[in-house]
Amino acid sequence: MKRKLFQPGMALILAAVLALSLAACSKSDNGENKPSAQPSASSAQPSESASSVASAPALTADEAAWKLDTSPVDLTWFVGASWYGRTWGDSLNSKYITEKTGVNVKIEVPSGDANEQMTLMMTSGKLPDLISMGSWETAVKKLWEGDHVYALNELADQYDPYFYKVAGDGTLKWYRQENGNTYGIPNDSYSPNLMHETGMTAANQTFLVRKDLYEEMGSPDLSTPEGFLNALQLLKDKYSQYKGQPMSPFFAQGNVPYGMTEYLQNLLAVPYEKDGKVYDRMTDPNYIAWLKTFRTAYERGLINVDFLVDSDTQVEEKTNNGRYFMMVREWNGMAAVNPMLAASENPDSYYIAVDGPQNSNGDSAKLFPGNMDGWMVTMISKSTKSPERAIRFLTYLASEEGQRDLFLGKEGEMWDMVGDKPTLKPEMVQLLDTDIEKLEKEYGIMDTYWMMRNPVIVNQWRPEKAPVIKQMEDFANAQADIDSGIYKGLDPLGDSEVAVSWSRIAQTWEEVVPELITAKDDAAFDKIFESFLSKRDNYGFEQVMTYRQNELDARKAKMAQ
Repeated sequence: MKRKLFQPGMALILAAVLALSLAACSKSDNGENKPSAQPSASSAQPSESASSVASAPALTADEAAWKLDTSPVDLTWFVGASWYGRTWGDSLNSKYITEKTGVNVKIEVPSGDANEQMTLMMTSGKLPDLISMGSWETAVKKLWEGDHVYALNELADQYDPYFYKVAGDGTLKWYRQENGNTYGIPNDSYSPNLMHETGMTAANQTFLVRKDLYEEMGSPDLSTPEGFLNALQLLKDKYSQYKGQPMSPFFAQGNVPYGMTEYLQNLLAVPYEKDGKVYDRMTDPNYIAWLKTFRTAYERGLINVDFLVDSDTQVEEKTNNGRYFMMVREWNGMAAVNPMLAASENPDSYYIAVDGPQNSNGDSAKLFPGNMDGWMVTMISKSTKSPERAIRFLTYLASEEGQRDLFLGKEGEMWDMVGDKPTLKPEMVQLLDTDIEKLEKEYGIMDTYWMMRNPVIVNQWRPEKAPVIKQMEDFANAQADIDSGIYKGLDPLGDSEVAVSWSRIAQTWEEVVPELITAKDDAAFDKIFESFLSKRDNYGFEQVMTYRQNELDARKAKMAQ
């Protein structure tokens, strides 16, 4: 893929054009949405629905409504990521946004599994005002189908029609349900056309190796089973310890459900469909061959099971100290670690992206790009006492002004206008390169509050990345399969019969993969795998494949609109 240079003004032009087309689409789909008189913030009661009407200033689609009321209001925001460690109100930027809009945010994160915690909240009937959950999470469908969250289009019609103008490049249309309503707005949503036009693919899957060890070995070929095993043998023979601690030969992000399944399959360029039909990637011969390669590595004592059992704390400790040799890992998860390793007493101990496992044809990886689904979806719960302030706050955050405030902070303090481009102050850029922790905790800019991040807008303001980060990003962009975003998230979610079938299959697969890797020989591997396929059929795999096919056909139809 040829990467085109991204012009600074292009994102804003694209965003404006696409947003206008979205606004027009919303009107044509729903008729003339003429906003009626609105209730003020002080008059809205907890029991009032979003359709309550009272006297208030007339609203237009050309003016942001948040400016009409900047009185203090508290909103709780559930971020469905247990690892998210940022707060609101301590950083300079969050204080600035609260002072400007009147909205004070209390961020809540799950103590364990986000789906389980959200399910408990739904059962109790007490939900946070704002909810951000992974677009793939089963709780998202439950929130929509269980009438726990507002339709954003109805809130926009009632309280802030400007929302349609800033909500994104067609993502509201992409998320529109059969009843005509859209219940969530995603962050990091990319359309294929945008990726082709700008070269921004949002691909973050990479195969990483520790630079110094890899180069001392002579930069071995890791793309074939033989080369992969030889490199692991060399690691065991010559580099088994680092700073008095044992090296971990391999790490797979997300363990079985992600790193050893979907992610590894993408590295092997396993197709998602053949001749228009959804393909069973799990039985692909190249994938099976590489799982057997890992089995051989385990049999020879070249890898252990730590990559299947390490806790988040153990993974962080090993990563920060350069104790992994090879990693199937998203490069953006190394954005803070690589500069730290490069500044250590061993400056070549950081990680670089290289060609990892490939299929028998030697094809380049086909890495997931960004897609229309985005990463997390933000919703407004019906438990909120301030639906009008909530939708107006989301509208503000989705706007160019809000994106700039959220990403860059206050003008004059954290950034200045250089020519016609907002530009971070040098001291902020230095922190970005050397101490992201301090940048996010004290200043709260850049990617600190990513829940409503629109890459179409904010990426034009990013300073040039440090070389130790840019190498990984460029590698991922070069191997991104731009049009494959449509395949992400084809599996059934929720409580339907087919979703339960898939959940049982996926859970069984998580249990089976460690058995496959630790099998005594290939014959035992084959027996375990055949047993899994039999269980999979009994659980209803055929209806899962039918669901995937229908979902893929529906997505293709949406993309063709």
